[in-house]
Amino acid sequence: MKGTIAIIPARGGSKRIPKKNIRQFCGKPIISYSIEAAIEADIFDEVMVSTDSEEIAELALQYGASVPFMRSEKTAGDYATTSEVVLEVIDNYKKLGKDFQYAACIYAAAPFVTSDKLCSAMKKLKENDVVEIMPVVKFSYPPMRGFIMKDDYLAMKWPEFLNTRSQDIESLYHDCGQFYCYDIEKYQSLNGQIVDSIMPIIVSESEVQDIDSEEDWKIAEIKYQIMKGLNHER
Repeated sequence: MKGTIAIIPARGGSKRIPKKNIRQFCGKPIISYSIEAAIEADIFDEVMVSTDSEEIAELALQYGASVPFMRSEKTAGDYATTSEVVLEVIDNYKKLGKDFQYAACIYAAAPFVTSDKLCSAMKKLKENDVVEIMPVVKFSYPPMRGFIMKDDYLAMKWPEFLNTRSQDIESLYHDCGQFYCYDIEKYQSLNGQIVDSIMPIIVSESEVQDIDSEEDWKIAEIKYQIMKGLNHER
């Protein structure tokens, strides 16, 4: 019987935040949150880290993940996509004689991922005939009311929405940038290029934060502490 794998991509060459994937976040290396959430979910036959860094690999092993092989030079570059990494991992496991039916790709800098979210997403994947389950969050402000710069002035990108009430504008959602759950056979058949057959897990904005700058990092730590405090109160 084919199993389920958690893949945590974590290359060592972060540019905007040096050593981002192992930097201390609220007292622990940020990658540890993704590893621990996957292990605590208790739904994965394998929790592995795909990395090109010996330092990251050593830390991943300390927190209970496996690192059966190092990432190739091709998928360690600045322009490698997540799908290329996932497909490489699946292929390398096949060479080791291990085959999986489902996969969760969990980002290394995603401290808001929890075991509950992973369990809910994987359950939803198995119960529905879809390629992917993805956590999303609603835009807090309608993008259709946004501005662009024209010379030194602001102009509405979509002026047709000038007099439309915000509550009458269709809600839009965006990727949380935390994790994705896949049916591997369907995923491979599309070569990782998924544009439909995606079902959402809707997440609160208080549990979502892109971490691409020092300011993002500070905001994420504040949000994380609030989230943990609320969960503790429950």
